[in-house]
Amino acid sequence: MIAIIKYNAGNIRSVQNAVNRLGYESIITDNPTKIKAASKVIFPGVGEASSAMEYLKERKLDELIVSLKQPVLGICLGLQLMCTSSEEGNTTCLGIFDTQTKQFPPKDKVPHMGWNNFSELKSSEILKDVKLEDDVYYVHGYYAEPCENTLAICNYIVSFSSIIQKDNFYAMQFHPEKSADVGEQLLKNFLNL
Repeated sequence: MIAIIKYNAGNIRSVQNAVNRLGYESIITDNPTKIKAASKVIFPGVGEASSAMEYLKERKLDELIVSLKQPVLGICLGLQLMCTSSEEGNTTCLGIFDTQTKQFPPKDKVPHMGWNNFSELKSSEILKDVKLEDDVYYVHGYYAEPCENTLAICNYIVSFSSIIQKDNFYAMQFHPEKSADVGEQLLKNFLNL
C-alpha cells in the first residue's frame, strides 16, 4: 500500500490518481500507523510553507516523516518542506536535505510555470530511462538551492534542485503526475524501489 500524506496542501488527489493509473493501491491519510505501515510514502503538495509546517507540527507528522525508513517521495511543496528552511514565511522545515528554499528573484515571470528540461542529471535508480532533454511540468515561486544531494538541476532565472535524494528520501520540484510520459516513468521508478 502506498500512503499519500494528507496535510494542509492541495493537489493530493491528482497524485493519487497517477499512482492508481500505474496499478498501485494508495490511501490519502494523516494516520501515523497507516503511514508507518505503508511500503512507500508520498509527500506531495501545493501551498504555503509556514501554514503547511504548522499543520504537520500540530499532528506530529513532522517528527513522523523524518523517522520513516521506507522510500519517501516529496513533490513540489513536499520537496521544499524537506529542506532546512524556507524564505516563504521565514519557516523552519524538516531538515532532511541540507539546503534552503528561496524565492525566485523577479527577473522573469514568477511563479515558474510550465515545461522545462534538466540542465544536469546524475545517475540514479530514480532516473532510470530519463534524459537531459526530457521536459517536466513546474509550478513554483520558490526553489531549493543545489546541494550535495541534488540529482537533477533545472535552470529558470537561477539553477535550482529539480530532484534531490538522501538515503530513503527522494523529492521532485516539478509535478510528475502532470508531466506526461516522463513523469509517469519517474513515478514508476519510485514505486519500483
